[in-house]
Amino acid sequence: MKKLLLSMVVLFTLIIAGCNQEATGNDQEDISLKKVTMVLDWTPNTNHTGLYVAQAEGYFEEEGLDVEITLPGESGADQVVASGKAEFGIGAQEAVTEARIQDIPIVSLAAIIQHNTSGFASPADKEITSPADYAGKTYGGWGAPVEKAVIDSLMKQEDASVEDVNIINMGNTDFFTAVERDVDFAWIYYGWTGVEAELRDVDLNMQYLTDYSDKLDYYTPVITTNENLIESDPETIQAFMKAVTKGYEYAIDNPDKAADILIEAVPDLDPELVKASQEWISPKYQDDANQWGEQDEKVWQNYGDWMYENGLLEKELDASSAYTNEFLPEK
Repeated sequence: MKKLLLSMVVLFTLIIAGCNQEATGNDQEDISLKKVTMVLDWTPNTNHTGLYVAQAEGYFEEEGLDVEITLPGESGADQVVASGKAEFGIGAQEAVTEARIQDIPIVSLAAIIQHNTSGFASPADKEITSPADYAGKTYGGWGAPVEKAVIDSLMKQEDASVEDVNIINMGNTDFFTAVERDVDFAWIYYGWTGVEAELRDVDLNMQYLTDYSDKLDYYTPVITTNENLIESDPETIQAFMKAVTKGYEYAIDNPDKAADILIEAVPDLDPELVKASQEWISPKYQDDANQWGEQDEKVWQNYGDWMYENGLLEKELDASSAYTNEFLPEK
């Protein structure tokens, strides 16, 4: 009886020790992953697919990171990143440029899409086929000074004036609702809203910014961080960008599978739109660059010059400090 009792005590002790060891091992695994935050610029869409792929495929974990992808608050991603409340964010070259001029310490780490795919769109029945046709029409925007400046620069090329355009703020109203009400044309990204128009059988007339000026072929969107993190923890940035690069490369090579990953991560999205958009945008991620994410100083300088020339900046941009390719994986 004593031997049986002793055996049971030993067995029980071993089981407890094993459980403790397993729990400790799991705790150590959790502790070993560094928690970081990525703030999006808008609701999730195919601009963000590479991030969700990196999360779903375990690329972040492979680099020792536990990444939380969050939506922007009222202050916006740039401000959250600049303040250090989030390590990474999604921004755009125009916003980063304005921030740098105001000594806000955000830096672009990668171009998500290599060329600007945005432009002014209108339903075909509005008969707006060139910037000169904006005269006498109503533009629906979000109230940024850059909108009027871009419209003006396009119209001047055709001896027309932006003063003849009725510019209103349409807030969060979606493009399709706005053009059925009081808006004739709006600034859209074709990879999402343009593709949606195709699915809705809505014929659009589109004036891409890149058709009117090389200086308007800027990076939008981009991945951002802040200068303090670059100085204090470059290893985390290196790990993050390695995982994100793998995510976008996966999306380039596997648009259909990547779309499925985004749909699973964000079930509220329209699956048909996600799949069609992903098919359209995947080849645009890297396009003619040597690798995904690569940025050219000339692009930063050109758009900075354009903004300065059009009175949108108080001083000229130091383009070399606004971006870096340092954290992209070596190819």
